[in-house]
Amino acid sequence: MNIKPNIGILNALIRITAGLTILTWCTAKLVKRPWRDSYLLVAICGAMKVAEGIVRYCPVTAMYEKCPVMEPIKSYTSSTEKSSESASMDGMEGLNDEVMTQNPS
Repeated sequence: MNIKPNIGILNALIRITAGLTILTWCTAKLVKRPWRDSYLLVAICGAMKVAEGIVRYCPVTAMYEKCPVMEPIKSYTSSTEKSSESASMDGMEGLNDEVMTQNPS
């Protein structure tokens, strides 16, 4: 299994910042109420975001890129975009040619 960075630097910095914020909030809540398991679960998720930012690898993004089910959808959208671009009139296809002569209000 070859693991290459699959997220950008800005995305990694955002993940590190958000993960440390979540981790700080959860540890502050865990000090007051150590019997709550939900804070521990959220702290683990925050730590995971920090780790994803440091390593610059996201397993969910890698799974999304490798998913063969999404390939037909990508090809379908690219083919429909090409056909709609050639048939479009600069986004004016929904407008009628009639002109309003009076103000309706």
